[in-house]
Amino acid sequence: MEKSTISVQELSAYMGISLAKAYGLVKQPGFPVLRVGTRFLIPVDSFRAWLNRAAEGGEKDGDK
Repeated sequence: MEKSTISVQELSAYMGISLAKAYGLVKQPGFPVLRVGTRFLIPVDSFRAWLNRAAEGGEKDGDK
């Protein structure tokens, strides 16, 4: 079974960015994230769609 969400730590490793940068990213308005208690979970499908939009220039510096 493929995971439907990833943690901030997994996001950091996947994107090749620091953990601090990954936490900053999940706190940006418009970034797809679920908050469960104190945890941040990133839905994989929504993240991929966000990443494609950002790569195409639809979002600047994680904004929107």
